Amino acid sequence: MRILSIDLIDITLPLVSPFTTSFSTQTSRAPLLVKVTAEHNGREVTGWGECVVLDEPVYSPEYLDGAREVLQRFLIPALYAWQDAGKALTAELVGHVLEHLVGHRMAKAALEMAILDAQLRATDVSFASYFGATVDAVPSGVSVGIQKSIPDLLSAVGDYVDQGYVRIKLKIQQGWDIEPVRAVRERFGDIPLQVDANTAYRLVDAPHLRKLDPFNLLLIEQPLAEDDLRQHALLAREISTPMCLDESIVSAASAADAIAMGAAAIINIKPGRVGGYLEAKRIHDIAVANGVAVWCGGMLETGLGRAANAALAGLPGFTLPGDISASDRFYKQDITEPFRIEDGQIRIPSGAGIGVEPIPAVLAEATTRTVTVAPRRAQTLRRAIAVGK
Repeated sequence: MRILSIDLIDITLPLVSPFTTSFSTQTSRAPLLVKVTAEHNGREVTGWGECVVLDEPVYSPEYLDGAREVLQRFLIPALYAWQDAGKALTAELVGHVLEHLVGHRMAKAALEMAILDAQLRATDVSFASYFGATVDAVPSGVSVGIQKSIPDLLSAVGDYVDQGYVRIKLKIQQGWDIEPVRAVRERFGDIPLQVDANTAYRLVDAPHLRKLDPFNLLLIEQPLAEDDLRQHALLAREISTPMCLDESIVSAASAADAIAMGAAAIINIKPGRVGGYLEAKRIHDIAVANGVAVWCGGMLETGLGRAANAALAGLPGFTLPGDISASDRFYKQDITEPFRIEDGQIRIPSGAGIGVEPIPAVLAEATTRTVTVAPRRAQTLRRAIAVGK
């Protein structure tokens, strides 16, 4: 397969309601889509990727404008240079080719995803089959942002329970933790429940966090700073609620370190955060080998990222419900055909590649900017394909 061109497509999608965490409130999402056009055996194929960066560097050091620039100026040209040197380029080689460019995991992940999608579409293989999914649907959990009041929280959770979500995750922060959890547990009984702090606490808060232990939570996610595995390991000994890491896990190596230190009894795997689906699969394999449960987190993806996440979550080590919710949890109109909950589950697409594509009219309406990055020789090659040479 040879890449002919890569489009970077900015879109804006309003959220059905504001989504508040300990670090930001989002009222819309502006994903950066990556569209790869490639040639395979004389046929043109297209692959799609989704970069999950936020507008500002509040969740990770990456942000939207920076991701677009690093893709355009460094990452994509590096792949073209590899191609132009006469070397074969596959999705499995993307990480190696880009390794000399430090960081920017979310941008790299989107590029790898698009190339893998094109590669699998060209060979009529689905994401699920490629990664080794063992189920055709995955249990659907939902993430509930910080609300204005406990009655608002109970109303939101009640709506999600009625819709069939099988696990509830509550965002927490200082001043919004014990009482909201207590209220949800008292109202909804033994529903699977977990909390996510997004680094909002410090180790000195261990006595306060112990107050969550009586609520029989599935886990507490990322209570401390993302760069401090040691303190997470110490906190894990101070509380009985299982410790789950999110922002701290940026690679298979960091996952192995966290497990070895006792900092993570559970791992939230987000492909964008760790540099792509291939690295996410490596983290899954390390966790399985060490008896550590994993689940698939979300970054408010469109149907493109949602489809790929569902395929990944079909692997056997994903034993806890993930944040793979229905499209209408966040978007009135997704850019793909919507994902829906069926008996508490989201079906994994079975078509080639990620198995879904943007709806052209919806994508056009949502698009705010498109930048095409093409190699010097691409136009000549595309003309040759068009005339059957």
